[in-house]
Amino acid sequence: MTTSNPLPPLPPFTRETAAQKVRLAEDGWNSRDPERVSLAYSPDSRWRNRAEFLVGRDAIVQFLRRKWAKELDYRLIKELWAFTENRIAVRFAYESHDDSGNWFRSYGNENWEFDDKGLMRLRIASINDLPIKESERKYHWPLGRRPDNHPSLSELGL
Repeated sequence: MTTSNPLPPLPPFTRETAAQKVRLAEDGWNSRDPERVSLAYSPDSRWRNRAEFLVGRDAIVQFLRRKWAKELDYRLIKELWAFTENRIAVRFAYESHDDSGNWFRSYGNENWEFDDKGLMRLRIASINDLPIKESERKYHWPLGRRPDNHPSLSELGL
């Protein structure tokens, strides 16, 4: 599961290419395919996700398998917050439920750093979970990629 091919868009980022990178990441995560998602990260990528620290693609795959086994019907929206040459800051919210049917909206921020091939080599995520009623859900598209005409976080007031 290694790749040395560039993964456009590549740094240095413009507002347009940073936004493209964010949407591609959102699309990958909404696939809920750990192997596919891991290929967007460098082989030695380092993560902090909440209080968990990971290094490398194999650890990322294992983490995502655990995550999506617990966070059912996962749907995510990411939004560009800021960018520089090889860094992007993102805010996001996702909805999921546990195996007892309890729904949550999880809010967070991520800081990303990319190598020159466009692979993410550093991901720092801070996340908070809010229990919600099923009637409070805002993400109702079929599992998979968020439709282009679905409102953004800002449009949803999140």
